[in-house]
Amino acid sequence: MSTKEEVINLIKDLQENATIEDIMRELYVRLRIEKGIQELDAGKVVSHDKVKEKLGEWLK
Repeated sequence: MSTKEEVINLIKDLQENATIEDIMRELYVRLRIEKGIQELDAGKVVSHDKVKEKLGEWLK
């Protein structure tokens, strides 16, 4: 499925009274999810233990 078709389907699935802002938000969420999957596939990940360590530092 082409990107254009995916966007059309995304819009079709929204409520009839969806605003441009609603559409933009859905597109942004979709973009960020796809980017995250690409980073995961490329091995750009942080271990659970490393995240817990960083959060511990931030929350002190």
